[in-house]
Amino acid sequence: MSASELSELAEEEERRRKRAPWGVIALVLLTGLALIRNGSGEFDVGPPQPASAAAPDSRSTLPDTFATAAATSLPYSAANRVRIPAIRVDAPVMPVGLDADGWVAAPPPDDPNLAGWFTGGVSPGEKGTSVVVGHVDNTKGPAVFYGLGSLKKGNRIEVDRTDGRTAVFEIYGIEVFAKADFPGDRVYGSKGTPELRVITCGGGFSKQNGYDGNVVVFARLVEAR
Repeated sequence: MSASELSELAEEEERRRKRAPWGVIALVLLTGLALIRNGSGEFDVGPPQPASAAAPDSRSTLPDTFATAAATSLPYSAANRVRIPAIRVDAPVMPVGLDADGWVAAPPPDDPNLAGWFTGGVSPGEKGTSVVVGHVDNTKGPAVFYGLGSLKKGNRIEVDRTDGRTAVFEIYGIEVFAKADFPGDRVYGSKGTPELRVITCGGGFSKQNGYDGNVVVFARLVEAR
């Protein structure tokens, strides 16, 4: 094995070592998904919420379109841009980690068209569950993931990566979960295939506590180009 190959293996091992256990992240998000705590929620019409029919199918058998997802998994590469044509999202993606309080950090709230990829998990297209987050709104109006709750099963999400590849995911569920009862294992647990979760705030809103829930989009890799 060449020196460059050994170096790449060492870098990948270091990245994996630094990834936070999902159990820890689940507890972090259980505190209220503070990464999007700057949403104002003070507009006449709140963000759309998922319909009950959009919940993920509980059947263990996956559709044929997902059968080869594991075989098409990609190597590590940071996320660069996210597009969701159904809700006209086309936004740059910045890396985010944990802040000083141990919460998942947010993209800057003053930029409404900016998403964050959580670097403590896998990169989009890798085997496992990658996570992209973004604000639902800010003090000036709707933000990048305002329309997330209106998505439907079958809609697609494209994530451009810094290696020039694009990971294409198909949505198989959208749900809103109460922050006080966030199912971390269900949302983040690896299913053995490359998956994506896109998360923003949702549910009811109060000035004292902000949004009381989180909208979570569940998607699986169906194409890598």
